[in-house]
Amino acid sequence: MGQSNVKNYLHIVFSTKYRKEFIKGPIEKELHAYLGGVCNAMGCQAIIVGGYTDHVHILCKLSSRVALMDLLRNVKAKSSKWMKTKDESLENFSWQRGYAAFALRDNDAPIVINYIKNQHAHHSKKTFKEEYIQLLEDENMDYDEKYLWD
Repeated sequence: MGQSNVKNYLHIVFSTKYRKEFIKGPIEKELHAYLGGVCNAMGCQAIIVGGYTDHVHILCKLSSRVALMDLLRNVKAKSSKWMKTKDESLENFSWQRGYAAFALRDNDAPIVINYIKNQHAHHSKKTFKEEYIQLLEDENMDYDEKYLWD
């Protein structure tokens, strides 16, 4: 077969270190746009980026030429450096080491888009920890809670 045909939708979730609430006010939209820009620059089309004060969700199409860990390493490193330049109050900004990534089918993308769009309403009822564990359980992922948080 001469042609490669790939469409890898990924829902990626990660938080700020210690779930500190750094992502507030006008920086939120700027950060989401920046994260999407890093994904796009790596050939991983960002469909939507959203989240709440202590975490982000990214829905993107992972390029066939990019390893997931390389995407996350770049997204986290570049955005962390960028955040630190935005305001003195962000000089200690950093992301947690880990992340979750879930593969989607084409038909599931609209559901995840809506989910990411409604993060603020969602988090009026549920913490990030509760959300994260629920996502892992919904996907039947094995985890040990003592290693989830840093």
